[in-house]
Amino acid sequence: MSKRGINTEPDRHGYFGPYGGMYVPETLMAPLHELAAAYQRIRKDGAFKRELHAHLRDYVGRPTPLYLAERMTREIGCGALYLKREDLCHTGAHKINNSLGQALLARRMGKKRVIAETGAGQHGVATATVAAMFGMECVIYMGAVDMERQALNVFRMRSLGAEVIAVTAGQQTLKEAISEAMRDWVTNVRTTHYILGSALGAHPYPRMVRDFQSVIGRETRRQIKRLTGALPTALIACVGGGSNSIGLFHPFINDPSVRMIGVEAGGDGIRKGRHAARFAGGKVGILQGTKTFVLQDRHGQIQLTHSVSAGLDYAAIGPEHSLLRDLGRVEYAHVSDREAVDAFDTLGRWEGILPALETAHAVAYVIKQAGRWKKRDVLVINLSGRGDKDVQQVAAWKEGQRR
Repeated sequence: MSKRGINTEPDRHGYFGPYGGMYVPETLMAPLHELAAAYQRIRKDGAFKRELHAHLRDYVGRPTPLYLAERMTREIGCGALYLKREDLCHTGAHKINNSLGQALLARRMGKKRVIAETGAGQHGVATATVAAMFGMECVIYMGAVDMERQALNVFRMRSLGAEVIAVTAGQQTLKEAISEAMRDWVTNVRTTHYILGSALGAHPYPRMVRDFQSVIGRETRRQIKRLTGALPTALIACVGGGSNSIGLFHPFINDPSVRMIGVEAGGDGIRKGRHAARFAGGKVGILQGTKTFVLQDRHGQIQLTHSVSAGLDYAAIGPEHSLLRDLGRVEYAHVSDREAVDAFDTLGRWEGILPALETAHAVAYVIKQAGRWKKRDVLVINLSGRGDKDVQQVAAWKEGQRR
């Protein structure tokens, strides 16, 4: 790290070092440039910031608590383990931080209709929620496989007034849902804003989503210093596209004493088609608008992915994560489906909190390292979502294991 620290701001073309960019059809270049210009304006707009802050406080319920998990602390043998309680946000996950920010931006741009993709359903629920709040038409694209394993969130979206469209192409999961949402945007760009849910895709989405989610890390920084008088030893978060993790990590990037660990989906093991650990089995490529680490074969064809968690079941990772991995600033690990399901149960029994299956990957990593943490270590896990949506999926997974 240089004396000036790490610069993770994208250049004017949307590149984080060699990653990022705008790899989209010509028909999307103009709307992306329009969006980038609009976002650049509101980043410096005090009135926009005040409006966003007021809604985050009064509607979302921020700041979320930083909770000392006393029993888990004792069980894993560290000095203190805190959970950043994003599961207590309105709608049950961190996703609403970004959906709210983008919905406010869409209103500033005069857009009356919003669309979104969703995997685990939490981003879809968050987008449907803010659309209802602001009186916007809302359409959510969701893979048919994900609709089946996240039926509760499908019901929630429809109850909020959103149209949920099943995507039956390909693997019928998150990648295909993003493709369908992009097709819709191309067709309806004059009236529609695409609220992309993670820190990936074409510029300016990776930067914009990161900025809206960085409220997580800013709060954590203030809270941990107030509680302990110092910065934490390590931050741990799950990584799908990477929004909850980059939101936690970004405000600590230039604090070299703070270790940062992103946990990917190891699925059934690191073999073709059975995982979604991009840094364990992927290489640099281009997918859905951005250059980053992608699970692909030697011909550049996108490989199938697998995770018990719908929100981590995606072939690419956000471009800023690829840069942070190259710089050695963030460590990336992976845990298996079984370890994640075990962690889902364990956190429930230790702390009375059922985490989302996505979040359970981060919890599983910390549990796996039990005995290696030191008594002086202060850890923070981003509890990015609650597990109500996953109860049936966990039950089905366990039943499948018994057969």
